[in-house]
Amino acid sequence: MDEGNNNSSHNNNGVGIVDTSKADKAMWLMKCPALVSRSLQTPSDDSSRPVAKVIVSVDPLQSNDDSSSPQFTMELISPESGNAPKRYSMDMSKDFIPMSAFSEAAHGKISVEGKILNKFDMRPRENIENYGKLCRERTNKYMTKSRQIRVIDNDNGSHMRPMPGMLIPIGVTEKKKPAAKGSEVKRTRRDRGEMEEIMFKLFERQSNWTLRQLIQETDQPEQFLKDILKDLCVYNNKGTNQGSYELKPEYKRAVDEPTS
Repeated sequence: MDEGNNNSSHNNNGVGIVDTSKADKAMWLMKCPALVSRSLQTPSDDSSRPVAKVIVSVDPLQSNDDSSSPQFTMELISPESGNAPKRYSMDMSKDFIPMSAFSEAAHGKISVEGKILNKFDMRPRENIENYGKLCRERTNKYMTKSRQIRVIDNDNGSHMRPMPGMLIPIGVTEKKKPAAKGSEVKRTRRDRGEMEEIMFKLFERQSNWTLRQLIQETDQPEQFLKDILKDLCVYNNKGTNQGSYELKPEYKRAVDEPTS
């Protein structure tokens, strides 16, 4: 890289230029529900109108050496949110792999927009019952499988008979591949919001689940399920339901309430 082009990098062929002039700009990465994302969309005819505000709560009695961090809350201003919650907690996390934000222009130029300083996960602080209804409706939509009936023209079964020369000699069988061990099976994570909705649906079916049962039902990584259970459920250390999870009271009210 020469001194006259400190804000961009390229390979030996002179292609793939990346603008790094804003690489040190601090940015926030926020994961929010789909209904919040729709509410944050600014109308094209009124781009100056605010759609939300972020409130930072700091305890003035704490010294700078205290390990506690400020609390972040977002309030939606847009009226399009309807009955959805308008106040959300923004759980901040600094324990993540360093990341940067990139953008690509129409002509192919790539720019570094900044580096991720903090990561936030949004959770509703009000209207938990209505939020639970919305989650159940979305879960029912995702879990409903569309079935189709197909008419077979050739219904005499001739297409299912082996053709000459395709018969397998007796005693000659294909070697079966050994089944993968349970420890070698890699499970793919679902979207966090989608998994929470599936969890609400499962606890609507029955009130108590063990971790092993939930892994079998959802086919999700164990640590990923533990993180979700930590936010949504309480663990029974004793009693008749010892060793199982059940929803926290605020979420249980939303799940137990009958839907219209």
